[in-house]
Amino acid sequence: MPNPSPLAVVAIGGNSLIKDNNHLEVHHQWDAIRETVSHIARMVDLGWQTVITHGNGPQVGFILRRNELAAAEVHTTPLSLIVADTQGAIGYMLQQALNNEFYSRQIPKQSISFVTQVRVDADDPAFQNPTKPIGGFLDEATARQFEGAGWRIVEDAGRGWRRVVASPQPMEIMEIEAIQQAVTMGWIVVACGGGGIPVVRNAKGELRGVSAVIDKDRVSGLLAQLLQAKLFLISTGVEKVALHFGKPNQRSIDQMSVTEAKQYVDEGHFAPGSMLPKIEACIDFLEASADPESFALITNPENLERALVGETGTKIVKNHE
Repeated sequence: MPNPSPLAVVAIGGNSLIKDNNHLEVHHQWDAIRETVSHIARMVDLGWQTVITHGNGPQVGFILRRNELAAAEVHTTPLSLIVADTQGAIGYMLQQALNNEFYSRQIPKQSISFVTQVRVDADDPAFQNPTKPIGGFLDEATARQFEGAGWRIVEDAGRGWRRVVASPQPMEIMEIEAIQQAVTMGWIVVACGGGGIPVVRNAKGELRGVSAVIDKDRVSGLLAQLLQAKLFLISTGVEKVALHFGKPNQRSIDQMSVTEAKQYVDEGHFAPGSMLPKIEACIDFLEASADPESFALITNPENLERALVGETGTKIVKNHE
């Protein structure tokens, strides 16, 4: 039986599990994720059928660091498997925390998580120009040490230095039919974690993992398009999108149209690897949506419910004639 509830795809950042650099341990991550999903459970209680995606940047960084420390003892882990590892771990945490919330609130729902592969083009130019930040934020001196080990590093929106890898465009979500079936049956789905496990087809047509990290927001926007969601919500580290971010003339945006969003992108207001892919994913979702009332929201986890009723957050809407 088709689910009559409006559908929202909610993309939460990898930092939703980590509040700050002083609280990195797993029990702190559990605390953070339980707080995040309490807001999503409230959203479900308000009548939204919800599909959740998540980032994995800090968690990928932890596994990379374990690889480096243990290199003399055990084999290192390919990046595609690291993405799969984080999908399983974070998916488990989200699934358990959500189901506990549903149980305590007496919401007749359950969550299920999918290990999700996303096909990319083996000839995508991103493989020749790595730009996607991964792992934790570093001071410049530490980052330069990784540069010496063959990594490319960049300064990330004034927050510190990070390693970067290829970020090819998502072409196809391989498990989309299973995800759609679960949504139709009423499951609260966790999918496309960390942007999905990047895979390509070889000469035989077989799928194989590749060393890359697909942008989580771009995949989430694609997922929202394919599922014909009414709402694409990006939960991130700021309450509202801002122009002139970090400058004396910083100004928050309450609402903008697709045309206005494109103008702000052209003017260079949004940092690559940070807010830019979020805005571009929202634009792509809205331009692909056939529903004139579809919209996107960007806000932080604690303001999710307030953003849904128009009290805060940045709302992005389709162009209306």
